[in-house]
Amino acid sequence: MLRPSLPRELASLLAVITIVSPLAAQAPAAAPAPASPAAPAVPPAPEHIKRIRDEGLNRSEVMATLSHLTDIVGPRLTGSPELRRASEWARDRFTTWGLKNAALEPWGPFGRGWSLRRFSAQIVAPQAIPLIAYPKAWSPSLGARALEAEVVHVDIKKPEDFERYRGKLRGAIVLDGAAIDVKVGFEPLARRRTEADLLALANHDGVAGTTRPTTASPLANPEQRAALTLTPQRYQFFTEEGVAVLLQPSRLGESGTLFTAAATVYPPRDPNAKTTKAEPAAEKSAPKKKGSGKSGPPAPTVRTAQAWKTDAPPIIPQVTVAAEHYNRLARMAAAGEKLRAAIELQTDYHTADLMAANVVAEIPGTDLADEIVMLGAHLDSWQSGTGATDNAAGSAVVMEAVRILRALDLKPRRTVRAALWTGEEQGLLGSKAYVAAHFGEPKTAPTPNTPASGEADPFAVTRPAAAGDVIKKPAHEKLSAYFNLDNGGGKIRGIYLQNNEAARPIFREWLKPFKDLGAETISLANTGGTDHLPFDQIGLPGFQFIQDTIEYNSRTHHGNMDVYDRVIADDLKQAAVIMAAFVYEAAMRDEKLPRKPARPQTTPAPAAGASR
Repeated sequence: MLRPSLPRELASLLAVITIVSPLAAQAPAAAPAPASPAAPAVPPAPEHIKRIRDEGLNRSEVMATLSHLTDIVGPRLTGSPELRRASEWARDRFTTWGLKNAALEPWGPFGRGWSLRRFSAQIVAPQAIPLIAYPKAWSPSLGARALEAEVVHVDIKKPEDFERYRGKLRGAIVLDGAAIDVKVGFEPLARRRTEADLLALANHDGVAGTTRPTTASPLANPEQRAALTLTPQRYQFFTEEGVAVLLQPSRLGESGTLFTAAATVYPPRDPNAKTTKAEPAAEKSAPKKKGSGKSGPPAPTVRTAQAWKTDAPPIIPQVTVAAEHYNRLARMAAAGEKLRAAIELQTDYHTADLMAANVVAEIPGTDLADEIVMLGAHLDSWQSGTGATDNAAGSAVVMEAVRILRALDLKPRRTVRAALWTGEEQGLLGSKAYVAAHFGEPKTAPTPNTPASGEADPFAVTRPAAAGDVIKKPAHEKLSAYFNLDNGGGKIRGIYLQNNEAARPIFREWLKPFKDLGAETISLANTGGTDHLPFDQIGLPGFQFIQDTIEYNSRTHHGNMDVYDRVIADDLKQAAVIMAAFVYEAAMRDEKLPRKPARPQTTPAPAAGASR
């Protein structure tokens, strides 16, 4: 928690009383109290910064906003009625606070939405075992009644494994894959960035790749990586064999935390491919045993489809199970136990409106009203938690930042425009569409790995920080900067320059009033994976704040525990204050923020076997 310093007048009064009080003079000397670290002093700051701090720290509404988005609305999958409800509420909230032009701005078409209506999963024989599990997004329904069926453990690691299960899986509930190696963790689940972390970011040279909170790869050994190459054939095999449900382990998380996202979709096997049901493509592509002659033809290239597309092929329902529960079932099956499970799964696809929409609202400027400063975060989430740290927290901070500016009736010179993006989890779709519609798009060819549907993504370039050849819209010259928040629910520790060295002295001055709140680091590094990138890709100043990760990688990011209770209120208050200050400072400058020098765009040859 923030520790406010003792008011100066009260401190002075106490000092006088200590000196002149007769009682104090006659009292025996007390033993000196152990020294304790003093609360950091609030540094001198301009009057508008003091007012922003006071409003944001003492009269905040950020947690009420977060609670509505997470507790009341819940998960906000792109295309779902729940996301539409959250978007309309945010639009109306902007209007209540006095912002102008609050609207849902359509983009797309995105595809079909999906909602979960009923779900339960448990082993019913030889004993009752309720499972910690969650269906993957866009999984189909099992019907109005629960399915009860035999559970079969299938572990396909090499091509010849297919024949072991042929003809044995129709109507079965399949445990798909090996048990997960769950290790006891001795590191803290939650952490803040240390001084060493922040120093490393401050010393970053800007060319050593992107920086973003990451988790270790679950494919840690050669056997797992080899099995991964059989993934398309495995899904096709399950479909042909008539599997009823796939239970798959969460490859990250422990102690009941699971991580899940969209269902995996592979198209049916190509009937023209030189394979047969008796010889799966994976087997056909494998070298023959020594002395058997030539190898078979390579397996046809198969690309995963997007589960939200209306033309996606039918798929088997897919359920992610907490690793510890999955592992127990795998061990029981290996011991010869005959398992039966009961699974209830009712879902809805939404196809009446295939368009999606971003939420936008403005605080009109004054003498530079035709120029724009933007701030944003993504409103959509995955389905198993309530999307608190990813990214209702960022959305609540954005909303709180503009609420602060309106509550103080500050008059920015430039127009301040807030945006809550959708489709971020499917590939920054909402922000890409907005940037393309308003500011421009890369003119250079996209990477060769376009989506299976053939839809080219002009932002799928290999050098996101390069701004060489851009098709610019007139508003391209009117945007001063875009500020984004999407690295969890932790407080702001500084900002990534995204290789924009010219912004360093400006941001250094803007951060000075917040040193006591723990925010002072400026890193030249690029950070990826979120909605500032489309701005950066067309040469606009797009920035993401550095945040404490807290439990982002261990508990919340795409997890079933991404919920309101994992967010720290003081952290969101601090973040909202800093974001409001940065936006206001950018809106008041005589000049727009500097832009990076344009660099020629390059598209190197794709690596062998690369896929999107």
